[in-house]
Amino acid sequence: MLAIVCPGQGAQKPGFLSPWLELPGAREALGALSEAGEVDLETHGTVSDADTIRDTAIAQPLLVAAGILAADALAAQPTDESAAGAVAPGAFAAATPADLLAGHSVGEVTASALAGVLSAADAMRLVAVRSRAMATAAAAEETSMAAVVGGVREEVLAAIEAAGLTPANINSAAQVVAAGSAAGVAALGENPPARARVIPLQVAGAFHTPYMAGAREELAAFAPQFSPADPSRPLVSNAGGESITDGARYLELIVQQVASPVDWQACMATFAARGVTGILEVNPAGTLTGLAKRELKGVGLQNLNSPEDLEAARAFVAEHAGAATDGSASDGAER
Repeated sequence: MLAIVCPGQGAQKPGFLSPWLELPGAREALGALSEAGEVDLETHGTVSDADTIRDTAIAQPLLVAAGILAADALAAQPTDESAAGAVAPGAFAAATPADLLAGHSVGEVTASALAGVLSAADAMRLVAVRSRAMATAAAAEETSMAAVVGGVREEVLAAIEAAGLTPANINSAAQVVAAGSAAGVAALGENPPARARVIPLQVAGAFHTPYMAGAREELAAFAPQFSPADPSRPLVSNAGGESITDGARYLELIVQQVASPVDWQACMATFAARGVTGILEVNPAGTLTGLAKRELKGVGLQNLNSPEDLEAARAFVAEHAGAATDGSASDGAER
């Protein structure tokens, strides 16, 4: 059984789209996504520096487009022109070579396009509004986020609450991201939970907390213009790892998620319960497979970061997609 996962904000790196634009059809596909998202994805994915693409209004559309581009290339077949294949817009949504799909934070917008809940263009329109609204909300007050790694979960949550913060991301058994006022994050760093490290994150604000209420309201006002389809494969939601087969419900949860915690640990628990044997992370990959490597022992892992990874990724899909759900697992190697 194969889960394909889509990373969230912070995974982007300068120049990470450059190799993808060498594929036939990629530049045209990216241009269409740029038009829908109202952002110059080619420039930001190839030449913009780290500070530029850290901007929420740029980072989020860039991540969604990168995931869609990589997935469509994965679903395409090699051609005489290109051994890696070409980028055929909509190819992944039409084929859906996965048993489950999930995304972390803004990665849920990517997943909505890969599952056919939204068209690629509509996903880009949605993330454009989401990213601008969250950037505006983040600028209203001085807020921040920090990863708390290690410690005892109950003690970690108690320390976060004592600092006046919110557990915004439950990423794994060993990692919780705290968010809230910059002063509160600083205080947590000065007085960390026992046997835990507090690592400040380079983000623009306290995402997935009540500080984002205004952004959630703006997105909720925009979302009704879409007509979501039911997903071609179940989507595992950040809202407690719920398995979603209703497109309208998934869109509703995407809106709510802006100001609500992301529970990726629950998503991984759902993968385990469903008997997932392989997890493939789309570009820019490594964050979610890294969490799975520690949390889901024995599950095969595959990163899809460049066209050079396509051959191995297609073999990985063929190995795991539609596998028996008897709990059998592969050797757990990350590729």
